[in-house]
Amino acid sequence: MSKAVGIAVVRNKVKRRLRHLLRDRLDRLPAGSLVVVRALPGAGTADHDELARDLDAALERLLGGSPRGSNPAGAATSSGCAADPRNPGRGPGGSAQ
Repeated sequence: MSKAVGIAVVRNKVKRRLRHLLRDRLDRLPAGSLVVVRALPGAGTADHDELARDLDAALERLLGGSPRGSNPAGAATSSGCAADPRNPGRGPGGSAQ
């Protein structure tokens, strides 16, 4: 997790929240799936509900729900998590984190 998310305490809190949120959604993924969730800088200031909405939107895109460019009604994408199966571990600019 990038230091842009916040200080160590904040990064650990975001990591725990995302882990907890993803645990509740594992049944939506095909068996044997590997998913990389990358916390973006806004994740440090996002509350639990906002992270949940963003994670749901990312999983929906991952599982083929809606194209990446379209934003389903009510789905927030500003706070901070991104799941990209095509390029795990790399940011939008292509650089490794």
